[in-house]
Amino acid sequence: MVIAVTMVNVQPGKEKVFYNAVKGMENVRDVIHVFGEFDFVVIVEAKDLNELNRTVDRIRGMDGVTRTQTVIGAEIE
Repeated sequence: MVIAVTMVNVQPGKEKVFYNAVKGMENVRDVIHVFGEFDFVVIVEAKDLNELNRTVDRIRGMDGVTRTQTVIGAEIE
């Protein structure tokens, strides 16, 4: 399993549409509206990196999305 955090900026006025669309997506565990450099933090949980990339690509392609940044979590052993 791969867990990632994708920070997202959307065009002004598109926040509610983005939130409603992304919260029901497969592999999206949580969506948090934040204030600061980004508009949303999206927690993505996927079975592997390929599935993670497909999910993040879908988020990037959504109407109103202007910028994303993704970090992938890793276990400390």
